[in-house]
Amino acid sequence: MHFGLTNAPTIFMDLMNRIFRTYLDRFVVVFIDDILIYSRDESEHAKHLRIVLQTLDFWEGIRVDPSKISAIINWKPPRNVSEVKSFLVLVGYY
Repeated sequence: MHFGLTNAPTIFMDLMNRIFRTYLDRFVVVFIDDILIYSRDESEHAKHLRIVLQTLDFWEGIRVDPSKISAIINWKPPRNVSEVKSFLVLVGYY
């Protein structure tokens, strides 16, 4: 999102709410510049994540870089607060 745009977070949120209208409040929430995905268990989360990534890939101009996804998937599970913070910085950046 370009920092010089006025109302960019609002526009992004509106676009994402339109794109994910079918899934909103079922397993997707859009908040400012984040797309939050929630699930009951890990296998259900994998399905939800796949749906979200495929939906984003469908829209022209929104591309998901597989190398960045693999970096997050291969990240070791955090064991302490410092590692949780590092992981959140990583996923926030990508």
